[in-house]
Amino acid sequence: MAIKIYTKTGDLGKTSLIGGTKVPKSHIRIEAYGTVDELNSYIGVVSDLITDARSKATLKEIQDRLFTVGASLACDPDREPLMKVPDLKETDIDFLEREIDRMNEALPAMKFFILPGGHPAISHAHVARCICRRAERCCVHMQEQAMFIEALVIKYLNRLSDYLFMLSRYLGHLLGVAEIPWKPRTT
Repeated sequence: MAIKIYTKTGDLGKTSLIGGTKVPKSHIRIEAYGTVDELNSYIGVVSDLITDARSKATLKEIQDRLFTVGASLACDPDREPLMKVPDLKETDIDFLEREIDRMNEALPAMKFFILPGGHPAISHAHVARCICRRAERCCVHMQEQAMFIEALVIKYLNRLSDYLFMLSRYLGHLLGVAEIPWKPRTT
């Protein structure tokens, strides 16, 4: 039997957090996990555009972790959820750092700011990085508003944006695409 995807419970602009609390769809917590969901989808686009097996596997792992981040953000911190929600771990951040370091070893030192572009995979990796930074800003905003947020969520998103920047450079390296230096107009 098929399950109906529409419930009509959001027709009046409200949604439920994990735990049952109803909040407006404009709530910063909804904005945060919605942005993480957007990021996850966009990482799927990046993965579809690349052929490097290790990068694809890493992106799949990241997508899994982003579901963990989304679940954390979707929980009402004042109510115990009935379901077990996975947790981020410091090892998830270590994983990103190892991948950043691995890619960095294959690249020349960066001596200038670079413009996003040169190949669709590179450009899309940069868009994913920007979405990641927006998700991070939403989470920091929650923190500033004294809303509960796991500290590892912000740390993970910060490191993930670094990873996505490095991935964009690494993809250029694999594709043989020269980086586009930013040449600031000074006159």
